[in-house]
Amino acid sequence: MTTFRISEAAALLGVSSDTVRRWVDAGRLVAERDEHGHRRVNGADLAAFARSQIETVDDGGRSSARNRFRGIVTEVIRDAVMAQVEIAAGPFRVVSLMSRQAADELGLEVGVVAVAVIKSTNVVVEIPGHERVASSL
Repeated sequence: MTTFRISEAAALLGVSSDTVRRWVDAGRLVAERDEHGHRRVNGADLAAFARSQIETVDDGGRSSARNRFRGIVTEVIRDAVMAQVEIAAGPFRVVSLMSRQAADELGLEVGVVAVAVIKSTNVVVEIPGHERVASSL
């Protein structure tokens, strides 16, 4: 059974360790004490909690895209035709290439809050610390 220390759970949820401790103390997230007295969160419980925390955006529109990352624009590089826009969404960096006209019409500038909506048929899943790739198994 996979378990996570409070600091690991916090990193996975994108919050501080103190926030996770408050959730545990309030009974919103279950944690057990290990043999050293440290709190550990069961992986399945953490996954269920994370799923319950996913924000649903109801802006009146409809979309088949489910991957939405709200963040702040940290860089915009424009040339005559294209723009490269970087968004920091929690600990994640999302980069989008779009027409300069689209970036201008959206008013994308450093410091603006934006949502990266991603729909992809190609998603790579990695497990940290594992050197082997699926094709070499």
